[in-house]
Amino acid sequence: MPIEGRSLGQIAWRRLRKDRVAMAGGVVIILLILVALVGPHLVQNPNAYNSNLINPTFSRPYGPWGGISLAHPLGVEPVTGRDMLARIVVGAQYSLLIGFLATVLAVVIGVFFGIIAGYFGGWIDAVIARAMDVFLAFPLLVFAIALIGVIPNTAFGLSGNQLRVSLLVFVIGFFAWPYMGRIIRGQVLSLREREFVDAARSIGARGPYILFRELLPNLVAPILVYSTLLIPTNILFEAALDYLGVGLIPPTPSWGQMLSNAVSNGFYYIDPMYMIIPGLAIFITVLAFNLFGDGLRDALDPRGH
Repeated sequence: MPIEGRSLGQIAWRRLRKDRVAMAGGVVIILLILVALVGPHLVQNPNAYNSNLINPTFSRPYGPWGGISLAHPLGVEPVTGRDMLARIVVGAQYSLLIGFLATVLAVVIGVFFGIIAGYFGGWIDAVIARAMDVFLAFPLLVFAIALIGVIPNTAFGLSGNQLRVSLLVFVIGFFAWPYMGRIIRGQVLSLREREFVDAARSIGARGPYILFRELLPNLVAPILVYSTLLIPTNILFEAALDYLGVGLIPPTPSWGQMLSNAVSNGFYYIDPMYMIIPGLAIFITVLAFNLFGDGLRDALDPRGH
C-alpha cells in the first residue's frame, strides 16, 4: 500500500490542532468575527437612551451589576441607559475592522520593501533600513493626535466616521510596516543564497520573477504568523486613540471611548461594570490573537519540533 505524503500545510495543521490553547484562541477569534459581522443586526440600537433604567439621584443603573437583566444582558450605561451589549458588539465591529485593515496595509508595505531590501542589498538595503529606523523612531501617538486634530470633518471625499476610520487605518498601518519589513528582510537574506534561487538565476530568471515567484511563496509562513501577532497590537493602538479622544466620533461606540468615559466622568465609582466590560472585551480579543499567533508560529516552524 503506497504511503500517502503530506504537504507542509497539512503537517502544520496537524501540529496546530494538537495545541489546545492556540485552538481555543482561534475559536474565540472566529466568534469575535461572527459577532462583528452579524451582531450589529441582532442587538438593540446602541444609541437609544433608556432614562427609565437610571436612578436619577445617583445617575447609575437600577439593580446590581450595572443593571444586568434579560433585556440587557450586559447592563446599561450610566446616565444615558444605553444598552451595553449593543455598544460592545458595535465597538467590536469597528475595532476588528480597523485592526485588520491596518494590518493588511502594514503587511503589504512591509513585505514589499522587506523583500526588495533583503534581495538586492547594497545601497537599496541601506536606504530602506534607514527609512525603517526613522519610522520606528517616529512619535506615532503625537503624530496621530496632531493629524486627526487638523484634518477637517470632510476630506478626500469622506466625512464623519468614514474619514476617521480611514485616517486610523492609514496612521496605524503606515507606521507599523517597519516591523514586518525587518522580519521579511531577515528571511530574504537567508533565502536568497538557497539552491532554488541559484537555479532560477541559472535559467535566466530576472529579479521580479525571483522576488514574487520564488521568494514570496517561501515567506507565507512568517507573514501569516506576524500578521496574526500584529493585529492585536493595532487593536490596542486604536483603543488608545479612542481613549485619548481622537478615534471614532461619538455617539458611535468604541471600547477605548467607553473606558475613557468611565475614567474621566468617574463612572467607575458608581458603576464599575461600565469599565470592566469594555476592558474585558479588549483583554479577551488581544489575548485570543496572541495565543493563536503563538500556536501558529510553533506549528509553522519545523525547528520548534
